[in-house]
Amino acid sequence: MYSKEELAELIIKNPEEYNSYKKTIDEGLDLTELDFSNITLEEIDFSKTELAGTSFVDSHISNCNFTGSDLNAADFTRANVVECDFTESILNGTDFSYATVNYCSFPDADMAGCIVKEAELTDSDFSASLNLPATRADETTIWPDNDLLPDDFDTNYTKDNNEEEEEESRISDY
Repeated sequence: MYSKEELAELIIKNPEEYNSYKKTIDEGLDLTELDFSNITLEEIDFSKTELAGTSFVDSHISNCNFTGSDLNAADFTRANVVECDFTESILNGTDFSYATVNYCSFPDADMAGCIVKEAELTDSDFSASLNLPATRADETTIWPDNDLLPDDFDTNYTKDNNEEEEEESRISDY
């Protein structure tokens, strides 16, 4: 049995051993609030893993499996995320600001509160994601083609109430 810190070390230095260990356990792992910033993660099995509050800032992440994982408030700011599977993951409050997210799939992923400001999401499949209209985007967010988005999703940026209140507050301060 590995500690959380030992698992993080395995993921970084010996991902094959981590993936082998992951196959031997039935329950999910707790990797909450760890720091995987500024590294490359390839072909890591993060399925059914608690990753809430974990930082992936400025990392290159490819071919990783996040199926059924809790990524609440995880931070992917400026990350390069390619060909990852987020099926049935929870992405409430997850920050993908300034990230490039390409060829990833999000079926049944809960996107409520997910932040995608200034993110490039081209070629990722959000067509079966949940709560995509509840994401926080801006006019610079680059969305995939309509066939990779839910039928009723509108990619046109509109300010949310908090942004309008903040803008009014700044204006009234002068």
